Amino acid sequence: MAGRKRVLIVSRNLPPLRGGMERLNAHMAEELSKQFDVDVIGPAGSAVLARAGLFVHASPSARLLPFLMWATWKSLVIARARRPVWVIGGSGLVAPIVRLAAAASGAFSAVYLHGLDIVVAHPVYQALWLPAIRGMRLCFSNSRSTTALAVARRVPAASIETVFPGVDVRSVPPTGVFRERHRLGSAKLMVSVGRLTRRKGLDRFVEHCLPTIVAREPDAILVVIGDDAPDALAAGPAGLRDLLIQSIERLGLGDRVRFLGAVPEDDLLDAYASCDVHVFPVRAVPGDIEGFGMVAVEAAAQGLPTVAFAVGGVEDAVAEGRSGHLITPDDDVAFAEAVVTRLREGRAPLAASAVQFAAAFAWDRFGAQVASGLGRHGDA
Repeated sequence: MAGRKRVLIVSRNLPPLRGGMERLNAHMAEELSKQFDVDVIGPAGSAVLARAGLFVHASPSARLLPFLMWATWKSLVIARARRPVWVIGGSGLVAPIVRLAAAASGAFSAVYLHGLDIVVAHPVYQALWLPAIRGMRLCFSNSRSTTALAVARRVPAASIETVFPGVDVRSVPPTGVFRERHRLGSAKLMVSVGRLTRRKGLDRFVEHCLPTIVAREPDAILVVIGDDAPDALAAGPAGLRDLLIQSIERLGLGDRVRFLGAVPEDDLLDAYASCDVHVFPVRAVPGDIEGFGMVAVEAAAQGLPTVAFAVGGVEDAVAEGRSGHLITPDDDVAFAEAVVTRLREGRAPLAASAVQFAAAFAWDRFGAQVASGLGRHGDA
C-alpha cells in the first residue's frame, strides 16, 4: 500500500510449523500488517500466510541449517531493496541475521525473546548469538521471567519491553466430536499440549503424579497432544514419546493415556473445550526455560483451568484461583492433589474467571503493544 512504512520479519518459527512460537510470530506479522507493509522471511510452506500488506518469502528447504543460510542471503536482499524501518527477529535464533540486515539497510533492529533463546547453553550460541541480542535497538520479552533472564545476561534493561503473547479469545463450545473421534466416552479428561521436551515435565508427571491420580479417579484419562521436537534449541534426546510409552506400560497405565500427536487448530480448540483440566508440569531444566506458557492462556480462553508448576514465565500465564492453580516446583504430591480436585469439581467453578483472565491477552492488544514499542524506540 502506497505511503506505508515497511517492516521486515525474519523467523523460522512460523506456520506450517506448529507451536506457541509459530502462532505468535504469525499473529505478529498479521497485526503489524494493519499498520505497515510487512515482508516475512519464513520457513518452507509459510507462503500460506501471505495477504494484503503481508509479503511472504518462504525458504526452499525445511531443514534448519539451510534455512539459516538462505535467510541470511534473502534478508540482505530484501532489506537493501525494500528499506524497512525495522528488521524484527521472531526469536533469538535469527538475531545475527537481523543485525546484518538492519545494518545493511539502515533499519532499526528488534527481536522477540521467548526465554530459551537467552539461556540455551551451547557455547557457540552464547558466544555469537547473545552479543547480537545485546546489540538490538529493542528486545520484546514474553514474560517478566524472560525479562529478568535477559537483564541477568547483560541485555540492556532500557531496550527491553515485556509484551505477553496473545490468544484467540473466540469461545468454542464442546461439540462431542473430540470425545467420539478418540473414543473417550464420558471419562474425566486431563490434557497435555505441547512439544515433548524434558522441560515440559510430562515424563515426571507420568512417573510421580499419574499413578496417584488414576488410583483416586479410575476413569480419568490423560490426552497428550504434541510430538517430539528434534529441531528445538533444547529438545533433549529424540524419542521422548517412546520413553513415555515405555514408562506408561511399565506402570500398567496403557489404557489411561492417549497420544494424539499434533492436531489441527480446530481439533485443539475442541480438545480444550471437551477436557476437564489442562496439566502443565513444566520443570526448571538447566539451559532450558519455559518463557511464558501460551497453552495455559489458550486453555483458559476456552474455560479450561490449568494446573502448573510455578516455573519461569508460567506465573504470568496462570492466575492462581482464577484460571487454575500454581504449584510449588517439584511438589508432585500437591500437583496430583490439585489435578484430582479439578477432575472431581469439573471445570465449571473456574470457567468464567478463566475466560475473563484470557481476554486480557487478545491478539489485537498484543499487536498494539508491539507497534507501540516500535514507535517508542525508533521510527514507526
